[in-house]
Amino acid sequence: MSPNQPVTRRSHGLTRRQAIKLGLAGGLLGGAALLLPLERAAQTELTVKDRIPESRLPRPFTAPLKVPPVARPLRRTATTDFYEMTMLMRSVRILPEPFPKTPIFGYEGITPGPTIKATRGRRIVVRHINRLPRRHPYLGYPCTTSVHLHGNASEPQYDGWAEDVTNPGEFKDYVYPNEQDARTLWYHDHAIHHTSQNAYMGCAAFYLTDEDSELPLPKGRYDVPLVIQDKIFAKDGRMIFDDNGESSLFGDVVLVNGVPWPAMKVERRKYLFRILNASTSRGYNLALSSGEPLTVVGYDGGLGPAPQPVGSMRVGMAERYGVVIDFAEYEVGEQVILRNLGLDNNQDFDSTRDIMRFDVASEARDLTNNAVPPVLNRSTGAHNPMILEASDAKRTRDFRFERKNGLWTVNGETWEDGRVQANPGRDEVEIWRLTNNSGGWFHPVHIHLIDFKILDRNGGPPHDYERGPKDVAYIGEGETVRVIARFGPKKGKYMMHCHNLVHEDHDMMVAFEAGVGGPDPMSAPAKPISEMRPL
Repeated sequence: MSPNQPVTRRSHGLTRRQAIKLGLAGGLLGGAALLLPLERAAQTELTVKDRIPESRLPRPFTAPLKVPPVARPLRRTATTDFYEMTMLMRSVRILPEPFPKTPIFGYEGITPGPTIKATRGRRIVVRHINRLPRRHPYLGYPCTTSVHLHGNASEPQYDGWAEDVTNPGEFKDYVYPNEQDARTLWYHDHAIHHTSQNAYMGCAAFYLTDEDSELPLPKGRYDVPLVIQDKIFAKDGRMIFDDNGESSLFGDVVLVNGVPWPAMKVERRKYLFRILNASTSRGYNLALSSGEPLTVVGYDGGLGPAPQPVGSMRVGMAERYGVVIDFAEYEVGEQVILRNLGLDNNQDFDSTRDIMRFDVASEARDLTNNAVPPVLNRSTGAHNPMILEASDAKRTRDFRFERKNGLWTVNGETWEDGRVQANPGRDEVEIWRLTNNSGGWFHPVHIHLIDFKILDRNGGPPHDYERGPKDVAYIGEGETVRVIARFGPKKGKYMMHCHNLVHEDHDMMVAFEAGVGGPDPMSAPAKPISEMRPL
């Protein structure tokens, strides 16, 4: 397909571009015209008034950290594990009593959802069943879903194409080959125009691939996943979705694994934390209150070449980092807080300065796998981006992420324009230059299918904590970042978008195609639950 050819789409009624032409645009925020859907205006005003005052929020560090449960396959064959996940609306305990329970959308009715653990080279099939309400009970949108396994080189029809939706009362079987290097992935909603609401309501979970490794990094109970999110809560327990007129959503309650500002008891030894920023719009600048370093070993695409000790690190939405913290540096009884130092273009609150607390509770019970080796990843596979140099690229393409004519755009276009913006040959190496010239916002840019290497940031070297395989690049205000990748191993049409999910929904997302002749992203549609047969 030529980059100028359109992408086949389903109609979803009045587009935002059409609405702007009809004069339905809202007021001004930050100098840009913002579209506020009329059906949401009254509800937004009501829920903002109903927000829990910051002075009444729960006290931090009073609840223990929880780790999401690990999903169990329904059955296994010689090559494949089969899972079933049902998306449900449930009321769960997030804020402590006497606060009411909170209605959520969740895989298996919990948030974060169950963690899927995969083995490299072993296929997984996940049946996702949508049993959500037909319409959201207080936001009013139709509760269609589309599941994206973020970080996986899936075939196009299993990648969570935004318009490949599953309606309530339908299911879809997703097939994942797990052929890439071991890594921290996550699965989350990707439905057209309400990804932000579905994910904010709770449709997000870890998916971890592993392989036999002799590296002595922390393992087992010393390998801990942490999903960080910010929320706004109403006095009646609901999560308030206030995106400030389709700009950004900034909450004043920080959740880690669904617990507000938790505390975790640790032993005097090293721990590996798999950190995922699953917030809608907030970036974090993480640091330890003690001033001790965070040692970065893992990235979106797996282990980096070598460990990188840093004093603080900027983490945009959807970025994943494997971070080792050595609690042997502290005495039993000491407490260390994981802090958020704040970033430009975020709305910070006193309550968002702390993330969680580590309580050094005992000496180490087990000192095996308690090291960080100087060399982590020696992979020379064709799709390891860390072996690429700028001279390997066949061409360079430019992409501008900006606010234009009241819309979030990429090169002046949106998802609704329907044009494939790039068509690299399968397994060709390209450099993509990602630029954010607009004021007031940052854009964490996610490119589906591939892992990339950050070549430079504003002409200088990448940050120390970015020196590993990535699939999301934090593009701050006024920044230009060059990334290099080999466009494979699959072929077909995929998405690139801002992972501020509000921007993605309105509509800072475009398509590209790797190679020619790949499967149509719409070629494996959802089916009615009445047609469901055992996996």
